Amino acid sequence: MLRPLLLSLFALIPLSAQLSAAEPPPLDFSKSQAMLKQYCQACHGGESSLGGFNLDRYPDLDALHAAPEKWQAAVARLRDHDMPPRGVPGPEPEDRERLVEFLQATLRQAACAQGPVPGPTIVRRMNRSEYAATIRDLLDVHFNAGAGLPAEGAGPAGFDNSAETLFLSPIHAEKYLEAAREALDYAYADPTSREAFFISKPDAETTPEQAAQKILAAFLPRAFRRPVSGEELEQYLSLFLRSQQDGEPFDAAILYALRAVLISPHFLFLVEAPNTTHQPQPLSDFELATRVSYLLWGSMPDDELFRMAQRGVLNDDAQLEGKVLCMLDDERTREFSERFVEQWLGTRELGVGIQPDPELFPEFVNRDFRAAVRYEPILFFDEMLKSGGTLLDLIDSDWTVAGKDLVKHYGLPPVPGLRENPLRISLPADHRRGGVLGMAAVLAVSSLPNRTSPVLRGKWVLENLLGLPPPPPPPDVPKLEEAHAGDSPKSMRARLEQHRANPACASCHDRIDPIGFGLENFDVLGRWRREDSGAAIDADGVLPDGAQFDGPEELKDVLYDKRDLIIRNLVEKLLAYALGRGLSMEDSCAVDQIMDRLREREYNAHTLILEIIRSQPFRYKAPRTAS
Repeated sequence: MLRPLLLSLFALIPLSAQLSAAEPPPLDFSKSQAMLKQYCQACHGGESSLGGFNLDRYPDLDALHAAPEKWQAAVARLRDHDMPPRGVPGPEPEDRERLVEFLQATLRQAACAQGPVPGPTIVRRMNRSEYAATIRDLLDVHFNAGAGLPAEGAGPAGFDNSAETLFLSPIHAEKYLEAAREALDYAYADPTSREAFFISKPDAETTPEQAAQKILAAFLPRAFRRPVSGEELEQYLSLFLRSQQDGEPFDAAILYALRAVLISPHFLFLVEAPNTTHQPQPLSDFELATRVSYLLWGSMPDDELFRMAQRGVLNDDAQLEGKVLCMLDDERTREFSERFVEQWLGTRELGVGIQPDPELFPEFVNRDFRAAVRYEPILFFDEMLKSGGTLLDLIDSDWTVAGKDLVKHYGLPPVPGLRENPLRISLPADHRRGGVLGMAAVLAVSSLPNRTSPVLRGKWVLENLLGLPPPPPPPDVPKLEEAHAGDSPKSMRARLEQHRANPACASCHDRIDPIGFGLENFDVLGRWRREDSGAAIDADGVLPDGAQFDGPEELKDVLYDKRDLIIRNLVEKLLAYALGRGLSMEDSCAVDQIMDRLREREYNAHTLILEIIRSQPFRYKAPRTAS
């Protein structure tokens, strides 16, 4: 009897708090305008406004709603205490918080007036890794068909599967033809692979045309990831017949037709039928199977997923959830973890474009050790997905995934039975190592080759974890004086303090530098140290919002208090990766819904994947008028 009453009382608490006399009233547009005029107008008003941001252009809410990207950037700088700059009077902390909350709510309300909206219909080319994996699974060959393809650049969200950068040039067409020929020749030379697609041969009862038709009827739907029409089948059968008429034997004529399949836009591109209605429409089962498969495996749907699409059950939430959880447990998910994590955390270039000085860090020359360092964050993320653990382990954890070489490198106690192959291991109570900030890969890519860099590390945390990248430095600001041999950490801190004395530098470095100093106990390759060049490490810091810490453990406590920012950044990154495009303001509504569900489920990793797949932008196509 008491439980309903207690629940009703708890439900009233937020309302009671809002009505409390101690709680300041919420802002409206006129009050926010007055606050902006008081603290921002001097620099951002009139024709000489700084940064191209002129408050005079936004006299009302409609004008504000019409420039969401500009206001999002402005709100981020206000929230992060970048603006007003140091030395210029700014609002009191509670007033700043109220102003940020009002502006964020206003922007979100405008973008989400109709609720979460689907995105545009996807038509994008497979990238190199997707192409290679698809050829591997389609032909059942262990052959890197993407090795000779041109490299792809990163899209707006930082991933190489973004439609914005996956254009098709003449060199691509030439390379795809070459890759198709090599892949089919390789598969044909392997008896097992050849039998997988040469499922019929001419004999006394089967004509060459009938055998070719049977082969193509089985191959085309798998290659195009959907049912094919009789007309499409006839098109490729005619290529076989033409080749035979030119005197080619059966096998060569079939390979000719299959090469044509592998250079078709229906194979090279992930194609979805356009939505011709004026209402959002769900993806077809085959389109959904393709989206899910290329998200989690970076390759074509397997036979079971294809059969589920044929039965029309994938748009049933329970059926889809069951299949997704099975897919997460598959070894192919490791490839997803590798592609996503390396691009999100920026560790892909480790050992390639980013190389610790081999004279100072000779252990990194060892290939096995280099692989152990590079794969730790990948295997950590993969284990988190497979086990359905909490995403908060990214901030701090009592475990990692390592082999004996990495355990020794970190100075951790030996793990009985642990060999070179990495396994999930528990960290001791005084480890200081948990989460991505204790991983050698992250610490190396945020360092210089010969020494640590508080600036690079602070920038890395802001950009990659918190999703709050600092703006580039003004062009007229001199670079920070480089360290000289024998300089101590104190001299580096002193140089940074001097650099921050310039108001143009202070607004960014007040955010960047303290975070970087909090990680100074880790050397370039993540070993724990208390001294550098004979001087004691000074790892304390104070953020612009007043948060204080000393060393990585306390820094992680501060970051844990900002966990919603970190997890939201992860959601935005993964949603952009899943959609193969940059996000828009309208996508923030779906991100809000995913965040709500994650909080309810204590930031469960399975929930992250399932909610992204359930989201409106992932499952639906925008109406014709919105595409």
